[in-house]
Amino acid sequence: MTDTGPISRRADRRARARRRRRRNAGIGLSVVVIAAVATGWAVYGRGGSPADAAAHQGATTAPAHTAAAAPATTPAHREPRGTVTLAFAGDVHFTERTADRLGVDPALGPMSKVLSAADFAMVNLESAITTRGTAQPKKYHFRTTPAALGALQRSGVDAVTMANNHAVDYGSQGLTDSLAAQASSPIPVVGIGADEAAAYRPYVTTVNGVRLAVVAASQVQDYTNQTYRAGPSRPGIASALDRPRLLKAVKDAKRQADVVVVYLHWGTEGQSCPGPEQKSIAADLSAAGATAVVGTHAHVMLGSGMLGPTYVAYGFGNFLWYGSSPYPHSDQTGVTTLTVSHGHVATAVFTPALVDGDGVPQPQTGAAGRQITDRYAQLRGCTGLATAPH
Repeated sequence: MTDTGPISRRADRRARARRRRRRNAGIGLSVVVIAAVATGWAVYGRGGSPADAAAHQGATTAPAHTAAAAPATTPAHREPRGTVTLAFAGDVHFTERTADRLGVDPALGPMSKVLSAADFAMVNLESAITTRGTAQPKKYHFRTTPAALGALQRSGVDAVTMANNHAVDYGSQGLTDSLAAQASSPIPVVGIGADEAAAYRPYVTTVNGVRLAVVAASQVQDYTNQTYRAGPSRPGIASALDRPRLLKAVKDAKRQADVVVVYLHWGTEGQSCPGPEQKSIAADLSAAGATAVVGTHAHVMLGSGMLGPTYVAYGFGNFLWYGSSPYPHSDQTGVTTLTVSHGHVATAVFTPALVDGDGVPQPQTGAAGRQITDRYAQLRGCTGLATAPH
């Protein structure tokens, strides 16, 4: 799926604020400026993020989205042209203690500010999107309604992955409903599709002159990956267990983008060090052209750093979570923000948080924040990764 809008949500907010200040100051606009602003609104519509246009493209069922040409003058951006900020967080869902978050804005709580501050933000939606279907033969079952996608958008999220072991918790009927929600979603949903081509298809957008592509897949060897893996004519999730197919998707994405992000569901629950299968696929994805390889699943944080030119984050942990996982430090979490300049990771900044008794990630500062940040840095020790620039 492709969105050719070249403006970020943050840049557009600044542009509108500047226009209001000019009006309040009584500064007249020349005919030339009026024409430029009109052109900008013709292109960007209601002033949303690059992901907003995805709602009109039928998600992964449409191979491309064609937008109007960019305006002659684009709003100023905090970073220089060719630089983009990307924010990532972990697993979210709306069930049990977090179900009521669908009625709260922002649903992700105060950490939404960190996600909104980036040009592009992404999380893993650990859930089927359905009210129907049959619970599959597995221990845990998560589901929500399509309202979750709008709630995440209002929390500053620009895209979600559903390539995980809970996307098809309610069988084929639930999968049909999830695909319908994907098609009408206000933000792109990757890693799931009506067939193999759709499930592996990247979301592609342009932000601040940077062409960005996002691919998602699950490496978890479980019931969902075995039973509901997308095929040539079969709906389901994108699987990292089919490594050649995933690598092809990343190489294809690299041919059309400056920056390629691969968001994986991987690792072993409760283990804070990456397994050999994670290290192996991270190396292959780096060689295939991935700028960043990030992911979730273990319910605890894993280390992060640089693998050659590629930023790798082996595990973000829980983020908006229905209950406490039975693992030490499972409530520690945060948002990682990458600054990517001309295709290279320039900085990686971690903003610590702690999942509270309502399942909501709360920012941590002072000694509490340093404790989480220091522990997260120490987790790099078993990854074989180099320290990321900061």
